[in-house]
Amino acid sequence: MAKAVRKQALGRGLSALLKDSVDDIKSIKDKNADKVVGSIVEIDLTSIAVNPFQPRTYFNEDSLRELASSIKELGVIQPITVRKLEGNKFQLVSGERRFRASKLIGLKTIPTYIRLANDQEMLEMALVENIQRKDLDPIEVALSYQRLIDEIKLTQEELSKRVGKNRSTVTNFLRLLKLDPIIQTGMRDGFLSMGHGRALIGIDNFVNQLDIYEKVVKDNLSVRQTELLVKNLREGKSNQKITTTKEIPEYIKSGNKELNELLGAKVVVKMTNSDKGKIIIPFNSELDFNRIKKLLQ
Repeated sequence: MAKAVRKQALGRGLSALLKDSVDDIKSIKDKNADKVVGSIVEIDLTSIAVNPFQPRTYFNEDSLRELASSIKELGVIQPITVRKLEGNKFQLVSGERRFRASKLIGLKTIPTYIRLANDQEMLEMALVENIQRKDLDPIEVALSYQRLIDEIKLTQEELSKRVGKNRSTVTNFLRLLKLDPIIQTGMRDGFLSMGHGRALIGIDNFVNQLDIYEKVVKDNLSVRQTELLVKNLREGKSNQKITTTKEIPEYIKSGNKELNELLGAKVVVKMTNSDKGKIIIPFNSELDFNRIKKLLQ
């Protein structure tokens, strides 16, 4: 059922404690709770349910397979975190990629850190853990911040302390949610950066927002060019010419699509006015970087 990974002043074996007493542990005050909660043990994957509060809904399949290969080779280096439910059942708090990758290669158990939490604490832990990830787009971060405010009833000041960010940083992310939903989708798909989004917030009218959004994407405008376009619009200089980068030719458009499929990443190609340009290949982690590097060799 569960095997001890490492002892933490357990007294009896942790396996025996889990087998005999886990059903009775509902709070930290219960008998043996201090010996089970906070311990790292091997738990059956079938005993663990996914987290319904998980803010992230998309998991890159190529990245998961890469992680699965690493786990097959080296094992699960960092334990997942679960909360104990009633009976001998657990629910993920963090580590869903490790959980999914372990199932992918047929592992039966996974090293797990056990804790107790109610639904509100569970939501907060999941959201805060998710925010710490490096591969989130700005809208995902903003939505997680908003959920913490709405569902955990935090003020912006409390939220900034909880996630370890300046209040101005939190405010800047939250303001992105005022953008037209089409523009938010564009940011999630990588067509716009957070800098572009912050510039477009300066336009109150959604129709004007979309007009400039379409021009930014069509002409591949930089953040600085977008800011100038917004400034001109607000000052009634909407017809003033903005110097743009060269329109991407068809051979690059079709080649970009092939690169996306080959590398399993949203490759961005930027052109200058002299038939030169650069290729930007995003990656989500060290594993993802190594995966892309192998493909390029």
